[in-house]
Amino acid sequence: MLVLPGRASAQGVSLIRDTEIENTIRVYTAPVFQAAGIDISSVQIFLVKDPRLNAFVAGGMKIFIHTGLLQQATDPSQVIGVLAHETGHITGGHLARIKEGLKAATTQAIIASVLGGAAAAAAGRPEGIGAAILGGSEIGQRSILSYTRGMEQSADQAGAKFLERSHQSARGLLAFMKTLQAEEGVYGSNRDPYLRSHPLTADRIRFMENHVAHSRYSDVPTPPDLIAAHARMHGKLNGFLDDPANTFRRYKADDPSMEAKYARAIAFMKQNETANALAILDPLIAQTPKDPFLHELRGDILRDAGRARDAMASYKAAVAIIPWAALIRISLAQTQIELNEQPLLEQAVVNLKEAIRYEPQVSHAWRQLAIAYGRMEKHGLVSHALAEEAILTGDYRTAIRLSTRAMKVLPEGSPEWLRSQDIEIQAKRIKKEME
Repeated sequence: MLVLPGRASAQGVSLIRDTEIENTIRVYTAPVFQAAGIDISSVQIFLVKDPRLNAFVAGGMKIFIHTGLLQQATDPSQVIGVLAHETGHITGGHLARIKEGLKAATTQAIIASVLGGAAAAAAGRPEGIGAAILGGSEIGQRSILSYTRGMEQSADQAGAKFLERSHQSARGLLAFMKTLQAEEGVYGSNRDPYLRSHPLTADRIRFMENHVAHSRYSDVPTPPDLIAAHARMHGKLNGFLDDPANTFRRYKADDPSMEAKYARAIAFMKQNETANALAILDPLIAQTPKDPFLHELRGDILRDAGRARDAMASYKAAVAIIPWAALIRISLAQTQIELNEQPLLEQAVVNLKEAIRYEPQVSHAWRQLAIAYGRMEKHGLVSHALAEEAILTGDYRTAIRLSTRAMKVLPEGSPEWLRSQDIEIQAKRIKKEME
């Protein structure tokens, strides 16, 4: 873990879900993973709502990126360089100790362990960047999340090799290291050494400087499409995470950039100034009608304004462009459930099942499915959906109770009955192991 000085606490820490930003990160990592021989589909990406510069890999093929890193990175190459370094830890086998320590941990528990505390499990809205999932349990960080200096140097060498193989400059990684060095100079290093699990040394910086000096790709420019995607990500993160007053100070009304327009539209949405938000967004959609994320944001704006039917149309437009976007389908389904009309409830069920097919681990989707089934008076399916939610959130006692109830109501041998049986067995096994 690349940790900067600061008090580590899991209180109030959240994971942010956003299809556009996650997709941007996947675009960043694809060449690096290919160079490293890693299947990108096997890697999960998580955005941690935290202003500090940080990224780490834990719990298997899970990459955690702080929003602070994304917000402060001035060029995509800096993020790509950090991710290349983290990939070096994966390929170097440095995660064996972490995998063992976290093999039974939930994603929320990993976050809690890395940030040094415990938080109560809770679920938020996962349909956009404003949504979060909190939670976790305390895990012994000292024993599972520390790299030796040798491992760090090895990860640097591997990361540089992956960047070289993918014909990318390592200047971004070098710039990030120098940023960390400057921060250490300001704040000092008088901290528990176990919390500084990625020790930064002068030797590491000298190695990277030497690599940059001799690499044939050091002066390769960052592709314009990545720069544009990075700017959009900046605008989106700053708009959602900053106070609207700060957003308006940072991005003036006469700023013609996409980053500024994105951020200002979101800030207006947060202030419930729907007309002003749409005045910025609608011309952008007219210019690029096939941009699914603009339609998604329009849906968010309209739904926050209480205009569920109009929001539904925008979400439908987004889903028509990228049907694989599970989180947007969940947003669409939620508006259909809010309208509480029988045909729309049936459509919501279809959308939620499709979302779950792509992302079965999103507990909020199962909760929404339970609501839809409840309004359709399909009580056995309600219990099954809530059992799915309970097993995902680690509430094993509830998972056992609801799966048992579902099996009493559902037709024996049906897919949902069989799955409820699996949940009951799994929950009982895990509960017994925890006792």
